[in-house]
Amino acid sequence: MGQPVQEGTRMASQFGSATEPTDEQRFRLLVQSVTDYAIYMLDPTGIVVSWNPGAERFKGYTEAEIIGQHFSRFYTEEDRQTGLPKRALATAANEGRFEQEGWRVRKDGTRMWAHVVIDPIRDPSGTLIGFAKITRDISAQKAAREALRQSEERFRLLVQGVTDYAIFMLDPDGVVTNWNSGAARIKGYTEAEIVGQHFSRFYTEEDRAAGVPARALETAKREGRFEAEGWRVRKDGTRFWASVVIDAIRDDTGRLIGLAKVTRDITERRSGQEALEKARGSLFQAQKMEALGGLSSGIAHDFNNILTVILGNLDLLRRAPEQRRERLINNAVQAVEQGRKLTQQLLAFGRRHLHQPEVLDLNRLILGMDDMLKQSLRGDIRVEFDLAQELWPVEVDPAQLQIALINLAVNARDAMPRGGQFRIRTENVTAPGSDLEQSVAIAVSDTGSGMPPEVVARAFEPFFTTKEVGKGTGLGLPQVYAFAQQSRGSVRITSEVGRGTTFTISLPHTQAQIVERQRVSHDPDAAARPLRVLVVEDNAQVAEVAVSILTERGHAVVSSASASEALHVLTSGQPFDVILSDLVMPGEMNGFDLAQHVRDRWPTLPVLLATGYSDQAARAIKAGFPLISKPYEPAALLLAVEGAASEVTTPKQHSNVVRLPRVGK
Repeated sequence: MGQPVQEGTRMASQFGSATEPTDEQRFRLLVQSVTDYAIYMLDPTGIVVSWNPGAERFKGYTEAEIIGQHFSRFYTEEDRQTGLPKRALATAANEGRFEQEGWRVRKDGTRMWAHVVIDPIRDPSGTLIGFAKITRDISAQKAAREALRQSEERFRLLVQGVTDYAIFMLDPDGVVTNWNSGAARIKGYTEAEIVGQHFSRFYTEEDRAAGVPARALETAKREGRFEAEGWRVRKDGTRFWASVVIDAIRDDTGRLIGLAKVTRDITERRSGQEALEKARGSLFQAQKMEALGGLSSGIAHDFNNILTVILGNLDLLRRAPEQRRERLINNAVQAVEQGRKLTQQLLAFGRRHLHQPEVLDLNRLILGMDDMLKQSLRGDIRVEFDLAQELWPVEVDPAQLQIALINLAVNARDAMPRGGQFRIRTENVTAPGSDLEQSVAIAVSDTGSGMPPEVVARAFEPFFTTKEVGKGTGLGLPQVYAFAQQSRGSVRITSEVGRGTTFTISLPHTQAQIVERQRVSHDPDAAARPLRVLVVEDNAQVAEVAVSILTERGHAVVSSASASEALHVLTSGQPFDVILSDLVMPGEMNGFDLAQHVRDRWPTLPVLLATGYSDQAARAIKAGFPLISKPYEPAALLLAVEGAASEVTTPKQHSNVVRLPRVGK
């Protein structure tokens, strides 16, 4: 039995000599050099007859300790009890090979997981002369496999334990390959019923016809992920609203091996959201109706006061002596002016007021409002101006800016019932990186009662007011906000209860130059060139007022109630110097259409358009037609008509709106 060792020794000795080793010697040397495998020989009964260094390293026995011992000592006691070593040799002898994995025991009693191969060795006559046994310690691999198996098992248990989500796999073609309990609960199919079926069966008939399942798969394959919400169908045919995610699964080489699909039934959440939206809509409608009710009440109160003043003064005017008539007329005119201001606030709030921007010197405009501001305040309120030198120009609607400042003055007056200070400050502001990098700030401050945070948060809210019923419509501050927004600027509030409030309006700096406009005064008693005027107005009372004013001035006037009637008058050959037409009229042709038609057929005949409010106003200005706003004062109407008649209006020649002077104010 010791011969193999002696032969190995001689082989090594001979290999070191000058004699060329034989093939057998090379093979023996190879076996002796292997340390990662235990390679040794057994005689036909299982006695170890050779031992390599790998065997010594794995099993812990030296060659002298193990040669002559039976190989069964490497097996566990349990395996020896079951006769496994004997069966292994018998299997190798009978079948030509025995291969197995199992526990083996080292010399120190520790165990290793081994991969074992036993091959029979026969001589040329076929007689069994022994066995070749190769053993490898794969304990590390087994541990890794076991860890992977346990991990996969834990993951499988996790997926199977999830009941709120349907989690399952698809092959690359969309066929279901596994099924968790959540999928069974949500969709109604058992694993046996659905595995092997295409996932498109969960989609509605409409989605399948539209190719939705195929697009979902293609998107997941192409982009790695598909996510959507939509209707899905259960086994019983009922529908549920689902949140769906499909993720592509690829192996280490990037090859697509399948897709993971996660579906959640969110029908209740969707229903809840719909119910919430419905409730919000109902609440908004209720709030809107409440706001409209408040607005209607406030406007009705204000207009009733205005109408009371007008009717009362006109009635008194019938019986009043000569010396009182001028005062009564002035009272009625002031009431009309209040009504016009209220209308302008409504239009500005709704952003329906005709926006007529000009390049302005703000300091000049504010100083020119000194008397207007003082009239809006009280004698116990001190007015101060802190106006920056070399203030940048801005391009805004001056009338709307004046209304905004008046509204802020009125707001300040009501906040200072015992008097105080009203201050307007201007400055140039540079703020790199902001929406308004260069702007002009107008800070309007008072020393009044101030506003708590909850009031500041709602200050610009339409119809919101803390004043008593009849004291305000809640449109003043919204007009200020609307003006700032329409001017591409902003407005902010800083306030402290008991210490006052500051409104800061920021307006963008413009590079355009201020154009000095000559102020033209209008003397109602001055002689004017008699004009032939065609008045086109569908409201008979308004038409009568316009005709009376123009006739009193000495102009010859023809009145028409519609655009078509006006065209009939024009085509009759009667000459005119100017047309005054309402912009909004019933029928197929409105005032703008009439103006366009007149320009095309009678290009030298100017048209002046009048309107209280119309979406067509912006088109009229863009087209180059002069415009006058209702209600107009007699002097303003005369100035506009006579000014329009003084030149032929064409799109290239005319670009400005006729502005109404504040006559007699």
